[in-house]
Amino acid sequence: MDDRQLRSAVIGVGFIGALHVDALRRLGVDVVGVLGASHAEAAGRAAAWHVGHVYEDLAELCADERIDVVHVASPNHLHHEHVMALLEAGKHVVCEKPLALTVRQGQEMDALARAKGLVAALSFNIRFYPLLHQARSMIANGEIGTPRLVTGGYQQDWLLLETDWNWRLIPEQAGRLRAVADIGSHLLDAAQFVTGSPITEILADLHTFVPVRRRPVGPVQTFADAGDDTERVEVTMTSDDAATILLRFANGARGSMVVSQVSPGRKNTLRLDIAGSRAGLEWSSENPEQLWIGHRERANELLARDPSLIDPAAAAVSHYPGGHAEGFAETFLGLFAVVYAAVRNGAMPDPAPFATFGDGITALRIEDAILASHDEGRWVAVD
Repeated sequence: MDDRQLRSAVIGVGFIGALHVDALRRLGVDVVGVLGASHAEAAGRAAAWHVGHVYEDLAELCADERIDVVHVASPNHLHHEHVMALLEAGKHVVCEKPLALTVRQGQEMDALARAKGLVAALSFNIRFYPLLHQARSMIANGEIGTPRLVTGGYQQDWLLLETDWNWRLIPEQAGRLRAVADIGSHLLDAAQFVTGSPITEILADLHTFVPVRRRPVGPVQTFADAGDDTERVEVTMTSDDAATILLRFANGARGSMVVSQVSPGRKNTLRLDIAGSRAGLEWSSENPEQLWIGHRERANELLARDPSLIDPAAAAVSHYPGGHAEGFAETFLGLFAVVYAAVRNGAMPDPAPFATFGDGITALRIEDAILASHDEGRWVAVD
């Protein structure tokens, strides 16, 4: 095992890039530098974060022999280019979702990581809420019986207004799917992770509720308000503001999901409900410290996130004692802890305790099925 201090770099200096830097520092990883879309913007963020170096371009980062791991939090359309170059340079990679814009791109990335023997992780950080690990363990142990019905949603409101804008609204940068690819992918991954069963068939209906948006002439950070006096141009929208999706799972369970970035008052609400043959489970990201356990023959229960009370697998990704709230930032901490343990061991673990590029390819296949189902108005099997 490699016991030296590991060094990292982060591509992307927006909201998610900041979370990566914060979690890495909490783990004791040296964040050497950052790379942004513009050097000036990256320099400003680096100064605020007390990061010592700003890379001029991807080539300089790839050539930096100090760097062990690179975190890719750039816009979606750049993931393939960035990751392929980094892998060729021998860097381990943590990539934000979606892995790429197409299955073929994802397969190329996965094949190169395998050929190079490098650790390659996908940032499905939502898995690392401890009580989702708890729900997964309870289902695997048969505590709720056979999972029958999986329902839930992921809803936000930050793109509710016609004046709301972000690069994710540009299909050339984000891909044809927007709400589904951005947040729905987390929901669909969580459903499969918790139930332990893959999604096999999909019936989807995509909705564009804001057909024309007023795009600011200048750049806007994720979740930021451009302001009322900003110069704007009108842009016709084609990507999904919301989606309703029916699911069939390999274990026979059925599911229904709602994804939305235009739901007033829903700031970042991921909810998952699993009805089993003996008991039920429900969890929400806006109340992440409690897992609801439903019964027919006795009173329902609320299980608090407390390492002394929960399953060892859940306790292993729990960072604080019971009653000391954990949240979104700690999910990155839990994810990166197991990724960097793999880096120290020098190889991808099998099975990996984190989402892999293979999981990213599965997510892309699901998104392809969602698009095909919407376009053709029928159930579509996941390839």
